[in-house]
Amino acid sequence: MEQDVLTLPDEGDGVRVIACSGEFDQDTLEPLRQAYAPAVADPAIRRIVLDVSRITFADSSMLNTMFHLLRTGRLVLAGPLPRSLARVLEITQAGPLFPTAGSVEEARTL
Repeated sequence: MEQDVLTLPDEGDGVRVIACSGEFDQDTLEPLRQAYAPAVADPAIRRIVLDVSRITFADSSMLNTMFHLLRTGRLVLAGPLPRSLARVLEITQAGPLFPTAGSVEEARTL
């Protein structure tokens, strides 16, 4: 499974952007966990933007990870949401729970 997780350089605005691309399931989530752990632990980070626009596959394990981040009260998803992730959110009826923006730029300002 091909996937990539990239933490973008902070811009000093208290927003941490983590860009994900590729396939995410229980076997491929560790890089994402390693990327978001410092942001969750840092009280200066007021928003964690998860750029999901280039995810090609996401399953319930990815949804669980997103719920973990949602509980921090700082998560915003940046889209547009890819079909596979939108489908998981639709099937589970969890979509309305996640603050979602159309782009990373928009997510920074929510």
